[in-house]
This record gives sequence, structure tokens and C-alpha cells, in this order.
Amino acid sequence: MFVGTFEHSLDDKGRVVLPTTFRSRLAEGGFLTPYQNCLALWTPKDFEDFVERLRDKLRHQEAAPNALRALVANAAEIKPDAQGRIAVPPRLRASVGLDGGAIVLTGALDHIEMWNAERWNEASAAGEASLADAVANLGIF
Repeated sequence: MFVGTFEHSLDDKGRVVLPTTFRSRLAEGGFLTPYQNCLALWTPKDFEDFVERLRDKLRHQEAAPNALRALVANAAEIKPDAQGRIAVPPRLRASVGLDGGAIVLTGALDHIEMWNAERWNEASAAGEASLADAVANLGIF
């Protein structure tokens, strides 16, 4: 399970160092995809599970075929180097505004999300409000 928030930056070659707590699950590599205004980094198993859930929605005509096309066409297979860095392809960096400034890596249970720092601040604030509402109104605790 991936949890936590880590501030990092891209180096001049478009690489980011993975937090130590994330590295062991991605030692053999993973898949990087655009996902809801950020990039998602999946282990091979979790990516396969995600793709299979999407394919099931396609079979039941609950999703359009273009959804799977977009996911797979925009995915990049990655493998961390000896220093725990992964290279983020330029087209993926551009798609979510990772232009060399500060980025935020967050755990999202079955994947890691890689955010432009400004976008993360906005998403985090909205998420905190949603959590407070859920706790107050949905009887979670």
C-alpha cells in the first residue's frame, strides 16, 4: 500500500527520486500514466488490475473504447535506476505541468500520484474539505 506525501523536484534530465518507502514495491519497474490531472505510477500487478477493471467496464458498455486506448497509448514503462530515480518522459511531464519545478509524490493506496506542486495544493485542500464532510455527515467514525 502506498501512503504519504513527499516533496521532490525533477532533475535536468526529467528524473525524480522515488521516496525510500515506495522503492521496494517498484524495484522491478512499473507503469506511468496520466490520471486525473497528475501522473499515476502503478506496479505491474496493480496496473494489470486497473486495466482489467477498465476492460470489464468496456465489455459491459459502461465505458467507451477510447478510454482504454488513451490509457494504454499514453502509458510508459519505467524502471528505477540504482539511485531509485525514474525518468519521466517529456510528453507525460508536459501533459500535467511538471515543468521542472517542485513536484509532490503522494501515496494513493494502489498507486503513486505525481503532482505539479500548485495543482497538488488545490487538490489537497479540496480533499481535506471532502474528508471533513464525509466524517461529519456520513457517520464514518
